[in-house]
Amino acid sequence: MTTGLTLADVLSALTGLHTDTATEYPISTVTIDSRNCEPGALFVALPGENADGHNFVAQAFAAGAIAAITDRPVDVDCTVISAENPQLPADWHPPLCIRVENSLRGLQKLATDWRARFSPQVIGITGSVGKTSTKELTALVLAQKFNVLKNVGNLNNEIGLPLTLLQLNESHEQVVLEMGMYDIGEIETLCRIARPHIGVVTNVGPSHLARLGSLERIAAAKQELVASLPADGIAILNIDDPLVMAMAAHTRARVFTYGLSPEADLWADQINSEGLEGVRFVLHHGDETIHVKVPLLGRHSVHTALRAAAVGLSQGLHWGEIVAGLQNRNAQLRLVAIPGPHDSIILDDTYNASPDSTIAALNLLHELTAPRKIAVLGYMAELGAYEEEGHRKVGCRAADTVDILIAVGRRAETVATEAIACGLDESRVHVMPSTQAALDFLQKITAAGDTILVKGSRSMAMETIVDGLTAAAGGEG
Repeated sequence: MTTGLTLADVLSALTGLHTDTATEYPISTVTIDSRNCEPGALFVALPGENADGHNFVAQAFAAGAIAAITDRPVDVDCTVISAENPQLPADWHPPLCIRVENSLRGLQKLATDWRARFSPQVIGITGSVGKTSTKELTALVLAQKFNVLKNVGNLNNEIGLPLTLLQLNESHEQVVLEMGMYDIGEIETLCRIARPHIGVVTNVGPSHLARLGSLERIAAAKQELVASLPADGIAILNIDDPLVMAMAAHTRARVFTYGLSPEADLWADQINSEGLEGVRFVLHHGDETIHVKVPLLGRHSVHTALRAAAVGLSQGLHWGEIVAGLQNRNAQLRLVAIPGPHDSIILDDTYNASPDSTIAALNLLHELTAPRKIAVLGYMAELGAYEEEGHRKVGCRAADTVDILIAVGRRAETVATEAIACGLDESRVHVMPSTQAALDFLQKITAAGDTILVKGSRSMAMETIVDGLTAAAGGEG
């Protein structure tokens, strides 16, 4: 299956050259990893500290790529066309190197031009916590009525979002895009490429505080989404977060609010977590009242459902369609419950961690019924000046929630120290120097019926603990 792109489209976008012969070469996929190349691929050679894509152009061509976007000469036998002087020999044939000033900007320019050819509704989603879950659930809701394209996995940045948009074709009616950022200006760039009509902001928290320095600067970076919306667009804002609601003054779009307050346009109450069976709540929109049970874990997931429902309402879906989407169990959510050894349950929330998301996960653990509750918590990165306070808050919440606390890594010791200070018996608190040490310890102590929460920052690779526990569970049969 091709992307819809042809080599002619690529040449036109990056060099301005129009050649009919290039239309004969469809692009099967666009990738930055030569290992993912296949016949007909377009390889984008990006510079990198550990692996410069320009060193892998030959491998890309050997795997079947018909073209590569580069920004410097490469020692490969191929036809070369420069954006500065776009000329092709009459007898040219793939493979082709298209040399531009900057290969990342070349990828973004190609995606911008390709996006402009189509007229789907584009939904941008940003925030400190909950972007991916909101993206997944929103796509499921919209899929009840529309053909939907969404980011896959973590393709949510200045590289991943263009790669997603290059999959766009005329059959797509809705595009749901998670938008991540590390600094001011990055979401504005993503919006110039994607041209969103609807913007959803989840919240503003201390993720990336080390890089941006203050919550206000984080809010300013997220605000770029709603500031980029057109006058006939819709900004969907969290009424429960003052920093998000302040964004209403910085958008031309119509503001639609959601949250747990009756002042919101869409709000929820009567929330009742049923543990691993999901959560019940009542939705209110104008004069409408809808009773819902969804297979999402924890009270905090109600905000996720509200965001997805708000987008569905904005696109004209009726409540039957919206609820069907919310109840779809195929959502690839970050926090999932999986079987562990000795009939235990693992709450796998290892993708990333912030104080807010970790406390939300601990709240879910608190809501569950289990003979013994174990939390395995790693260090939370990029908190800057909030690092000690954030880790202390998590430790104190853990003291009220868990029977056993395992802090992984020296930088997570603050969690353990604060948990003891807040009343958790010292004998129940364990600091492990590594994920392997934590796994070894868990394999010794895990008993029937235990519920084990595993969470930490991406850099901690906490998924290795989950993998080890699930492998042990599989070996029990």
